[in-house]
Amino acid sequence: MTAPRISFEFFPPQSLEASFKLWETVQVLAPMTPEFVSVTYGAGGTTRKLTHEAVATIKRNYGLKVAAHLTCVDASRSETLEIAEAYAAVGVTEIVALRGDAPKGAARFTPHPEGFASSVDLVAALAKTGKFKLRVGAYPERHPDAAVARADVTWLKRKIDAGATSAITQFFFEADTFLRFRDDCAAAGITAPIIPGILPIQSWQGTKNFAARCGAQVPQRLDEGFAAAARDGREALLSLTHCTTLCTRLIEEGVQDLHFYTLNRPELTRDVVRALGIVPDLALSKVA
Repeated sequence: MTAPRISFEFFPPQSLEASFKLWETVQVLAPMTPEFVSVTYGAGGTTRKLTHEAVATIKRNYGLKVAAHLTCVDASRSETLEIAEAYAAVGVTEIVALRGDAPKGAARFTPHPEGFASSVDLVAALAKTGKFKLRVGAYPERHPDAAVARADVTWLKRKIDAGATSAITQFFFEADTFLRFRDDCAAAGITAPIIPGILPIQSWQGTKNFAARCGAQVPQRLDEGFAAAARDGREALLSLTHCTTLCTRLIEEGVQDLHFYTLNRPELTRDVVRALGIVPDLALSKVA
């Protein structure tokens, strides 16, 4: 089995303790030589400044290629493009362009009166600058706001046509979920790479809560498996086994890139990528 290309997602810290956790995560995972890392952007731009600081620090101190998240939420077009320019000024050449989640307390996304109405509009405006490689989100299971299941393929096609060069999916639990989506996208004429988003399960209850919010279907067998593992104190082993098995199946089906949602907790992600045949760069390990 050929080892895949990998990438990692981090989120910006909002406290001193969280800051230490982020830098520990980067130090542990940087030696795994990711193709890129991404840094998230809070709902309503709540982590806008923190995201920029984290992006700049990771790029400067670790030499990693960083894809900065950027959303349409609670900002005018000019404000959003100013943020993109600030990323460009520190050498960032990749952006993950997203519509973004509704601000806390809001039932659903509502465009800013002077802002981008959708991720398609955001991608088109960023593409026009010619300064960024643009990645977008993709949803192998029905997005909570999607009127019909097919809408997720249609929206992805529009984002690619607007200028995006690749997509990263929401996490999922079964390989067939991604493989069916990949086939549907190919049938719709989408040729850009679609990178599966992988969530190593740190907490089963937390993961189920997250899945309920984003529309990911929880397999009964996995729910029962974690219930049994909890009784025997084997949750960590089941998490490692499940994630490694999922990734292995995807690789066997021709997937060459995997994007890991680390939640700023690096150990499980590190163990999974090692199990997939990726060895750390010893020189980078010494630097970290």
